[in-house]
Amino acid sequence: MKQTEKSVIVPAKKGKKNHIKGKLYFFIFLTLLLLLAAAFAKYICPYDPYAQDLLQAQKPPSLAHIMGTDRYGRDMFSRVLVGSTTSIYATLLLVCIVTVAGTVVGMICGWIGGLADTILMRISDLFLAFPSLVFALAVAGVLGGGIQNAVIALAVIGWPKYARLARGLTLTQKDMPYLMAVKLSGSGTCKIMFKHILPNIFGSILITSVLDIGTMMMELAGLSFLGLGVQPPMAEWGNMINDGRSMLQISPWMVLAPGLAIFITVMIFNLLGDTLRDYMDPKQREKGQ
Repeated sequence: MKQTEKSVIVPAKKGKKNHIKGKLYFFIFLTLLLLLAAAFAKYICPYDPYAQDLLQAQKPPSLAHIMGTDRYGRDMFSRVLVGSTTSIYATLLLVCIVTVAGTVVGMICGWIGGLADTILMRISDLFLAFPSLVFALAVAGVLGGGIQNAVIALAVIGWPKYARLARGLTLTQKDMPYLMAVKLSGSGTCKIMFKHILPNIFGSILITSVLDIGTMMMELAGLSFLGLGVQPPMAEWGNMINDGRSMLQISPWMVLAPGLAIFITVMIFNLLGDTLRDYMDPKQREKGQ
């Protein structure tokens, strides 16, 4: 009887794991395709995204312009492609900054503790007390417009979440028996944190980072929409939505084209993050069975 149950359960678990792995590979493929399209956008766009032709202004989607044209006659599909370079890679840079900064701060607080932990965690509490986008608007307003200042503004309010996460994970690892042996071997603080603790907490931080890409992209587009991010005539999805909102009833494609690009990109990264979490966390796989 036990042998029969085992022969039924094990293949089911293996099939579930293979299914999750297949989904992971599929979403990684879509993500790489998206990144490649953004990287080579200026080479694959059918028209010059900045060339104005008032005779072609506000043309609806057609075979010649599959996403229509804007008020200046610029091809919307070409502008969406070129805008992907700024929108996607600026978001990835932002996520990398807040992940690295927050993880380092959190690991220091969790491992060293004491006064440094108290001061840095109170600072993070101060940032977390404000609504994130409102605080980012204030910082971006002080720094002025531009994609660099928008990234800085969002990085300032984005790192505390990762600091809190890394601190909690470091405290969990701190009392593990293997770390006791590492300390007795005479390893220094930096070696312990980056060679032993970081590899054990990296999975949770990576999943959080991937899931955060969509949120950061929306916030970056929000700053550009409000005029505190990318400045015209540079193509960026949030700025393009702002440029077309006054024409929403007359030429809805001017808003729908960049909006659809944001929706698809955020969905791909969110699905990648969810699948990565299911693949790396055995408990999630158990729940799914």
